[in-house]
Amino acid sequence: MRTSRWQIPALLALILFLIAFPYLFTQPFLQRTMILIIMWSVLGLAWNFLGGYAGQVSFGHAIFFGLGAYTSTYLFTEYGISPWLGMIAGAVVAVIVSAIIGWPSFRLAGHYFAIATIAAGEIFAIIFRNWKTVGGAVGIYIPIVRGDKLIDFQFHDSKIGYYYIILAMLGLAALTTYALERNRIGYYLKAIREDPDAARSLGINVTLYKMYAMALSAAFTAIVGTFYAQFVLYISPNTVFALNISIQMALVAILGGTGTLAGPIIGAAVLIPMAEYTRVYLGGRAGGLHLVVYGLLIMIISVYQPGGLMAIYKQWRQKETARKMQQVTDAAAAGKEG
Repeated sequence: MRTSRWQIPALLALILFLIAFPYLFTQPFLQRTMILIIMWSVLGLAWNFLGGYAGQVSFGHAIFFGLGAYTSTYLFTEYGISPWLGMIAGAVVAVIVSAIIGWPSFRLAGHYFAIATIAAGEIFAIIFRNWKTVGGAVGIYIPIVRGDKLIDFQFHDSKIGYYYIILAMLGLAALTTYALERNRIGYYLKAIREDPDAARSLGINVTLYKMYAMALSAAFTAIVGTFYAQFVLYISPNTVFALNISIQMALVAILGGTGTLAGPIIGAAVLIPMAEYTRVYLGGRAGGLHLVVYGLLIMIISVYQPGGLMAIYKQWRQKETARKMQQVTDAAAAGKEG
């Protein structure tokens, strides 16, 4: 798609705003909300590799999120290994597990695949609830180190350290998505999404490229799992293997627009502030209201615009382009008549 004149300046302005954000808005609540928006943007982009480009709707991505969180946390608490190394280990574990889950699951299609991923997610949650070595249902508390240490991935005096780490992760996920869209693998995945049989007839190894997409998706999801563990300093099966984590990853991408770079980011920018402000300002008076809103959004998107907010934007651009072309045509016709 051709880049508009205003898109590059707008992108640069957005990047500068994100870099300056923690110094422009010093309130802890606003900083925490922005961290969550960026975190869910990365998770949405990670889910998008498989669900958006490969067309495989997964509701089991909490598996990879939890594995990333548990791997780095266990290595840190038991052996003193830096969470940065634990993050890499968690990504490797997640990729291996994604291959184990993906190989048989990709024999299924449509809602059968989605159901299989839900079942896999629940199996992992049950395993970790009963696995005493990693804390069982109680979970693991991450010990607090003295001072703010980048090497230990802990910042106590300010959230700015966490903010720039997750912002860097967003940049990496966005660059990876940008490269994928322009790479041969990206084209293959889009072909598989549109018509797997036609892609197979052209010689594309459909299962192999789905495995590539799932591995990439799992690695990024696990990395964010490590970030989340260090951010909250406590994990349990109910917090990192929960089904609602998988659903929210999918919803962020679906609301914004699957198979696009900007879609998951826009989806997170809409959903996460709504959820946070609902919890804060309504408190216990309307617990779970944001889940009701999520359900309504899913129904509205499914019925009126399955392509999400990005599809609405593209439709608006097409109408604007057609209107301007009509104006030019009318002006030319009027000139000839004159």
